[in-house]
Amino acid sequence: MNQVIRRKLDHITNILWGGGVTNPVTYIEQISYLIYLKLLDEEESSRELQGRLAGRNGKRLFPGQAERFRWSRWRFKSGAELVELLGGQVFGYMASITREEPHIAQYFQDARLEIREPEVLKQVVDELDSISFRKLGPDEKGDIFEYLLTHLGQSALNGQFRTPRQIRAMMVELVDPDFGDTIFDPACGTSGFLIDALEHILAKYSEKSIEVPIYGEEWLLDRYRTKNPGIEKEEQGGKDIELPKGFLEETKKEMPNLQTYRKGPGDKVPNWDLLEASLYGVDVSRQMMRIATMNMVLHGVPKANIKRGNTLSEMSGLTDEDLQRKYKVILSNPPFAGVLPKDSIRKDLPTNSKKSELLFLGVIMSALAPGGRCAVVVPEGLLFGSTGAHVEMRKKLIEEFDLLAVISLPAGVFKPYAGVKTGVLVFRKPQNQQSRNKKRESVWFYEIQNDGFDPDRIVGGGRPETPERNNIPDLLTEWKSYKASEFETPPGIEAAIFLEMGSEEPRCWWASINLISENNYSLASGKYKPHQSQKAPEEEPNDLIRKSLEIENKIVSGLQGLLKDIGGAR
Repeated sequence: MNQVIRRKLDHITNILWGGGVTNPVTYIEQISYLIYLKLLDEEESSRELQGRLAGRNGKRLFPGQAERFRWSRWRFKSGAELVELLGGQVFGYMASITREEPHIAQYFQDARLEIREPEVLKQVVDELDSISFRKLGPDEKGDIFEYLLTHLGQSALNGQFRTPRQIRAMMVELVDPDFGDTIFDPACGTSGFLIDALEHILAKYSEKSIEVPIYGEEWLLDRYRTKNPGIEKEEQGGKDIELPKGFLEETKKEMPNLQTYRKGPGDKVPNWDLLEASLYGVDVSRQMMRIATMNMVLHGVPKANIKRGNTLSEMSGLTDEDLQRKYKVILSNPPFAGVLPKDSIRKDLPTNSKKSELLFLGVIMSALAPGGRCAVVVPEGLLFGSTGAHVEMRKKLIEEFDLLAVISLPAGVFKPYAGVKTGVLVFRKPQNQQSRNKKRESVWFYEIQNDGFDPDRIVGGGRPETPERNNIPDLLTEWKSYKASEFETPPGIEAAIFLEMGSEEPRCWWASINLISENNYSLASGKYKPHQSQKAPEEEPNDLIRKSLEIENKIVSGLQGLLKDIGGAR
């Protein structure tokens, strides 16, 4: 990201914190409102220019008297006038254009201005006014919002925190979304999975794409600065530094386990409108819905289908079309700490449970289209829970779906917000009855012990990077060979066998469906992990027995002496 813009964003954050707007969700939402209004003003300027060049008046966002609600008309105002105009009239107008611009109206519905200090609001407006978003590409605008979202990564207020990039990137690669797929997240949060799926598709359909470390391009640039100390002086002189060609390859040689993903402009995408219309997200929080929408807008997808609603509830706030739509790709990390009242739960879900983790899995199973594929984070308790609802859901997953993999995640993957052990389920829905009748013979298990971040330390609100310790690149390599076999030949060794003494601890193994069904459909990876044979003791059995008897006699003798001392001997 441009260092000038980064400094402006840091300044805005500091202004808001100093002005009492300290909840990260709230100040990101407030900045979102202002960025959106600036973007809409720039869009209006583009429409005016196109109209003049064409010699006609085109469609306007701010026609007639509504002109006064444009950013460029009120940005010079200050004091209480600015607060009242923006929080009252401007927000009210934007929420009223439901017929002309339904996406914009939905975004501003019930919007409230929380920046009530006039001086604070004026400073934030002035800082944003100095950024010309129109001159920035989708990548650069996306980076702006991704940078703001790092503040969410340092807070877990109201249970809101983001799925780490390394896990999202892994899950996206496992399901491999493509152009033409409808993509859905039933608990989308900031829309991280949808953005990553979009970037995955854009990279596929690019003339040229680049490889990026999961830690970001700035991490790579910092590494380059460390190796070239003189660079800092050039930057202080106002010069933007570009990484030399081949620096990433050099870094990967030094760090073979460095996890990366690909980015590209998507210049070969056949139909952008179709791609934009294929992204769907729902979140129960209106704040998160707005943040998710702005994330999509700044990534060049202003008309993505992001809605506020509760996908578990009878009173979901969603249309029948929303509830009945089927998707080719589902990616999600739904909340799994709640229990819902029985009367409020949708009656069409394939479970009678009240637990949110089973209900969300039921939503996903119901929403997956024939031939569709899914990767979802689940609590480990779902994998081995012994209640009837847990067993029934796992049985349904194995017998009615195509369960490809169970991936065990490290306990610390969501630290510092949660320490609960989790896993990822990867499965498909059979294309038709014929493919359903052809049942799988096994399920693949992979145990991730390291995910590229320190499992024990927390620094600055997050875990420090450990690029040399990351099993995810190996997992993805094994997955490619598994996929090449059309998921018929899982990598690794058979479950529950004994390995020769001194063997290397296995990362992956597979268990037969018969074995899993015999174990109450348990999907706990440790239950099927191959065991290492223990070295037999070198001592003779006779000597071991003799020593055991000596120890036993000493214990008996000691107890008899103690009994005599307390007068209990007979």
